[in-house]
Amino acid sequence: MKYAGQEYYEIDVAGIKRLLPIVPISDSLWIAAFVLLGDVELTNGCARALAARLQSFQFDCVVSIEAKALLLVHMIATYLSDPVTGRYFPYVVLRKSVKGYMKNPLTAEVKSITTASVQSLVLDGPDADRIRGKRVAVVDDVVSTGGSLRATEEILERAGARVVARATVLLEEAGYQNPALISLGTLPIFTR
Repeated sequence: MKYAGQEYYEIDVAGIKRLLPIVPISDSLWIAAFVLLGDVELTNGCARALAARLQSFQFDCVVSIEAKALLLVHMIATYLSDPVTGRYFPYVVLRKSVKGYMKNPLTAEVKSITTASVQSLVLDGPDADRIRGKRVAVVDDVVSTGGSLRATEEILERAGARVVARATVLLEEAGYQNPALISLGTLPIFTR
């Protein structure tokens, strides 16, 4: 989409409308910044919609990446849970750096469109043990190039988990291509 100085881009996702600020990523690239943090209505609406779409898959755990998707994955696990029977759906979160408390972490490097430098994705060893031999659904808030998703899948494969579903709230246009990816909408990329 052509960038002509617009300040906002309006989205309608999960039946909820928001004005997203358009922010520069480089001299010739702008994105509509989609941030769930602090927006309870939007986080819950997107989590409810993704949980409903994921219910047709058979999986044992939801996996996501910190930090913006953390509350989303928590709410998806909540919607997939059944408190009446005491069955709470587990989730695992990949961190972006090795922490002192981690034991035998698995790592992968990733370059994100919104981050200037290469980042690490880290799965703590005990979490790797929890998902070994399990079927997992990977969830993120926005998928652009798919780099984070591919790095997550690499770590999960090394941990012995099998990815059976992939879901995101929004997919940036002209980026990651996978017809199996569940998404609730598309975000444009703005160029000159």
